[in-house]
Parts: sequence; structure tokens; C-alpha cells
Amino acid sequence: MMRLPYQLYSRVQARYTIGVAAVVLNGEGRVLLVEHAYHPRFPWGLPGGWLDAEEEPSAAIVRELSEELQLNARVLRVVHIAKTAPNHIDLAFHCEALSPIGKLSHELLDYQWATRDHLPDIKRFHRQSIESALVHIEGRDEWERV
Repeated sequence: MMRLPYQLYSRVQARYTIGVAAVVLNGEGRVLLVEHAYHPRFPWGLPGGWLDAEEEPSAAIVRELSEELQLNARVLRVVHIAKTAPNHIDLAFHCEALSPIGKLSHELLDYQWATRDHLPDIKRFHRQSIESALVHIEGRDEWERV
């Protein structure tokens, strides 16, 4: 009896794609940025990708880091969530590198470790994600910055 109302309700609900990004910091407090081959407007940004069907978001970012950078990593925490397009939500995770960076995939042209003060032109979501991760590491609460 409840099946029909549920099916009707589910057809009118919004559908979203979900992206994942990683804020990986080295021992010097520099953030890992990658140069994306297919992002002409903002080629530099955080590593990441899209959530596959039935995939957990934290597993997706670990998979993306492995596929794109041959980097083994573990997720520490979610640092930022935002609706970045009409039907798209991005999640950023603070991740810890467990191995050195290996061979880059065809999706990436290069990588660099950048300081907060010397970030290239990157998407707003990426900049906010980096700031959120650094605020947590520095032990300051978001409210203290206001």
C-alpha cells in the first residue's frame, strides 16, 4: 500500500550528482593541488572526482586519489559541503597521505604543493575547503574568525 505513494514521491524529488575533493596537507602545511587536463577555466584545484553509483563518499575520494595520483590516503574528516551547481553537491574531505605520489593519470597534467598565501586561481569551493581544513588544524573555531 505504501509502495505507490513512495514511487510517486520519489519521481518528483530532485536528483543530484555528487563530487568529492581532497584537501591533502604535507608536513610543512602546504596543500596538494593538481592541474586538471579537462578544466580550462580553473585548471588548478584539489584532486577529486565523481561519486559512483552505490559508492560511499569517503570511499570515492580514496579511490580518486589512487586512480589519479597513485596516492594511498585515508579520510580524516569532512571539511566542507556545498551545492555548487543547480543539481550538483560537492563534498571536501581532509585526507592524510599514506604514500608518496606516483604516476599521474591522463586526467592530470601536473601537481604542486602550495601555501595558503600562494594559491593559484582556483574554484571558490576549493578555496573554502582548504580554509576549513586549515582552521580545524590550527585549532580555531569558525566563530573566532568572524
